[in-house]
Amino acid sequence: MSSNKVLQPNFRLSFLLPKYWLTWLGVFILYSISWLPFKLQLAMGRILGRLIFKLASKRKHVALTNLQLCFPEKSELELQELLKKNFENTGIALFETGMGWWWPNWRIAKKVKVIGAHHITAAQAQGNGVLVLSMHNLSLEICARGAGINNPLVAFYRPHNNPLMEFFQHRGRARSNKYMVGKRDVKGLLKALHDKEACAYLPDQDYGRNKSLFVPFFAVKETATTLGTLIFAQKKNTKTVMMIPRRNADDSGYTLEVSAPLENFPTGNDQQDLIKINQELEKAIMVQPEQYMWLHRRFKTRPNPDDASLYK
Repeated sequence: MSSNKVLQPNFRLSFLLPKYWLTWLGVFILYSISWLPFKLQLAMGRILGRLIFKLASKRKHVALTNLQLCFPEKSELELQELLKKNFENTGIALFETGMGWWWPNWRIAKKVKVIGAHHITAAQAQGNGVLVLSMHNLSLEICARGAGINNPLVAFYRPHNNPLMEFFQHRGRARSNKYMVGKRDVKGLLKALHDKEACAYLPDQDYGRNKSLFVPFFAVKETATTLGTLIFAQKKNTKTVMMIPRRNADDSGYTLEVSAPLENFPTGNDQQDLIKINQELEKAIMVQPEQYMWLHRRFKTRPNPDDASLYK
């Protein structure tokens, strides 16, 4: 196990101070709701999402801009319909976070079906670490718990800015998984791959100009795409697989699909390798595009620093 992994945050007496009382209230409400019937939580989430749609004008603008950039062939009516469904799924995601953090394993296993988990165990049995690539699907919190029940993961993640929320977030995400590595601890994740762990990494967001190349993502020809994927995939004795999470269209539960290891990857041609990863991400997103986190400013970093923002 990596010696520089993120340690389990400890409870602090300072968490009882008044500045955290609103956080405690929010956690208490979310925890209480997590024990309601599953279908009721989905219905409540959709209602919450519609409310967010009406109130969060800035986030709505970001999401709509992303959809317009990625799907220029869609009509305005189609885009608006996709946008509304996306906000409904955003509302549901809040309650899925509660389920992901607090449901017992048996209840998670009952709702999350994992397909292709044998690809990870087979690669590990052959002496490999496994780089598990996924994307910011809105149901990722609960699906990650399902993944961990089958194959406990090491996750590369960004700690929460609020220490109390980080206490709950870390404990919730680690319930079925091994441990988490901070987003700047590249050596920690490389060490985990060396130890033949299955390591989750999400390369689908804009992580800035540093250590990125500009390659196509959907219809945007020059999209800042992290080279971090290749830093990890190039590690000796490492196989790379895709993990595609989604909530089933009939609201029966969740499906998490793990692909066979990517063939001839990486090739050593960084640009072509990142194009391939973005193509894999596109295919994964298009399984349920309304469930993807379109609220993120995916195209905020422009090829030329003087280029105008696409989100104005």
